Amino acid sequence: MDFSYDDEQNALRQAVSGLLARAYDGEKRRAVVAADPGFDEKTWSQLAEMGLLGLPFAEEHGGAGAGHVEVAIVAEEIGRVLAPEPYVQAVVLTGGLIDAVGTDAQRGELVAGLAEGTLVPAFAHAEPGTRWSTSASGVRAAEEGGTWRLTGVKEPVPNGARADVLVVSAVVGDGATRLFVVRGDAEGLTRSGYRSHDGTRVAKVELAGTPAEPLGEGTDDRAAAIERAHSLARIAYAHESIGAMATALSTTTEYLRTRKQFGVTLNKFQALTFRAADMYVSLELARSTALWASLVVDTGGDVVTAADRARLQTSRAGRHIGKDAIQLHGGIGVTAEYTVGHYTSRLTAIDHVLGDGDWALARLAAGVGDHETVDPLGAPYT
Repeated sequence: MDFSYDDEQNALRQAVSGLLARAYDGEKRRAVVAADPGFDEKTWSQLAEMGLLGLPFAEEHGGAGAGHVEVAIVAEEIGRVLAPEPYVQAVVLTGGLIDAVGTDAQRGELVAGLAEGTLVPAFAHAEPGTRWSTSASGVRAAEEGGTWRLTGVKEPVPNGARADVLVVSAVVGDGATRLFVVRGDAEGLTRSGYRSHDGTRVAKVELAGTPAEPLGEGTDDRAAAIERAHSLARIAYAHESIGAMATALSTTTEYLRTRKQFGVTLNKFQALTFRAADMYVSLELARSTALWASLVVDTGGDVVTAADRARLQTSRAGRHIGKDAIQLHGGIGVTAEYTVGHYTSRLTAIDHVLGDGDWALARLAAGVGDHETVDPLGAPYT
C-alpha cells in the first residue's frame, strides 16, 4: 500500500499550508477565537476560492470531485496551525450528509452554497443525556398541514449559532430517525452560542414547533447514513489531530534543542530525548493508521471499522503527545501565552467529538468474535 502523496496532492498540501501560515500564528488565532463566530470569515472565503470547501463534492454541484485523501491533506494542514475554521464539521460531516441523502435540488442549493463559501451548514444531532448515538431521541418531528415541525433541544451543536442552515436529526411517528433542513431564520428556533475550552464555538439549539424541510426523499431511517457520515468525519478529524500532534512535537523538540539547564541544552539529557522519541513513534503510528483509513474510504472498504481504528490510535497518540509536550516544556507549557497547551486542548476536544478512544476500543472489542481464530504455531511459514 502506497502512503506517499503524488505531485498534485503535494501541490495541494503546499497551497493550503501557505494560505493558513499567512492567516494564523499564535497571536492571530487567539484574537480570532476570542470574538464570535470563533473563526475568520475572510479565511473561510479564501478556502472557498481555492476550491477546498467543495473538494469532495461532484463538479455539477460546485465541487472538485476529489477523494478523501485530498480532504485529509486539508484537515492535516488545518491541524498544524489550529485554524479554527469548521472544515470537518461543515464540509465532511454536514456537507457529506447533504450530499449523501439530499435531493438534487437540495444538493444544488446547499452543497453549492457551501462550496462557494456563501453558506455555512451545521449538523444538529447531539442531545442532552445522550452520548455518540446515531439515532435521535429528544427532538421529535410531526407533520401538520403539509409542513413538518420540530420540537426539542440539541446540544452541543458545533458552530450552531453561526450556521446559516441546520441539518437536524429527529424522531418521527414510527420511531425512525429522519433528517431535516432548518433555516437559520426559522420561527421557533432559538440558538445560544458559547465558547468551548479549545476556543471553538458550540451552541444550544432549541426548537419549538420550528418548520423544517425533510432532507432527501422517502421515509427511510437515516441512522446508517449518520453512522457513515460520522465515520468519515472521525477519519478527517484523525488527520487534523495528526497535524496538531506534528506541530506539538516539533515545537517540543525545538525547545529541547535551545533551552539550557545546568549549562547545557535539554536535549543532552538522555531521558528527555527518549521521551521525545516515544512521542515521534506515537505520531507515526497514528499517521499511518489515519492514512490507511482514508485509503479504505477511497477504495470502498469498511469505513466504520476503519474510522474506529483511526480514532483509537489518534486518541492514544494525542493524549501521549499532548501531555508530554506540556511536561517537557515545564512551567511555561501550561501558560495561555504558549502554544503547546492550546494544541493539547484541541487534541482533547477532537477526542471527544463523535466518540472518544475508549468508545472506539469498546466497539472494536465487541466485534472480535466475528473474526476467525488463527493458530500461530500451526500456521505454515511463508
